[in-house]
Amino acid sequence: MKQIQIPQGKKAYFASDFHLGFPGHSESRERESHLLAWLELVEHDGSDLFLLGDLFDFWFEYKEVVPKGFVRFIGRLAHLADQGIRMHLFVGNHDLWMADYFEHEISAQIYREPTRFQISTGEKTYQIFMGHGDGLGPGDYGYKLLKRIFTNAIAKFLFKILHPDLGIGLAHFWSNTRKSHTINAGEVPFNPETDFILAYVREQFQVDYQLGKACDAYVFGHRHHPIEFALDGHSAYYNLGDWFSPHFKNAYYLTIDEKRMEFLHFPRA
Repeated sequence: MKQIQIPQGKKAYFASDFHLGFPGHSESRERESHLLAWLELVEHDGSDLFLLGDLFDFWFEYKEVVPKGFVRFIGRLAHLADQGIRMHLFVGNHDLWMADYFEHEISAQIYREPTRFQISTGEKTYQIFMGHGDGLGPGDYGYKLLKRIFTNAIAKFLFKILHPDLGIGLAHFWSNTRKSHTINAGEVPFNPETDFILAYVREQFQVDYQLGKACDAYVFGHRHHPIEFALDGHSAYYNLGDWFSPHFKNAYYLTIDEKRMEFLHFPRA
């Protein structure tokens, strides 16, 4: 279990699924500007920033090269890190090939699996279990197989020997095609009976509850729906939504401070 201490008057912030780069430059830049405005809040009173994956619509770290773009976003993360805000980055399915670039540049902690945290404030202590959310729960066997292939060392080596213009171009084409198809088909409403991540969370909650270690919150991304779902009178499942939905309607974030846990839209109404 990771131990986090939040200083008095400070907050931990949580967000996910920015998908910078999708579907094109102008849309991504608008989203980047929206994120920079949100990061001003983080700079004001943040102690820890948890980003739960899919920050970019595609990310691959070559030995000496990273994808171009996103300089304002990455620069702001570097600025926040220089101000002493601790960075926690989870690897998502669109940035599976994140390596150590952000660890070296902004001293970020990189997490590749769901992780349990104890977050202590001046008055309260929260138990939080969090991750990106891809490949969890029952079903989705096609993706689970693809993930095993994509994270295989041989597959990463073969992709790396492609020229970046070709490899990154193919990756963006494939990602945009899949996401555009999903958007055109319409959002699938959240259904507590069929949601894969919630099924995983419920199973994890039952194990934790029987051991007397139920968490206050189980926090994930990937689903692209902002969800706050009570598991019992004490615990809840949160999904952090996304930041590419029309008019930023799904742009939610979570905060924890010494008084409360809040699930908020940006900008606040």
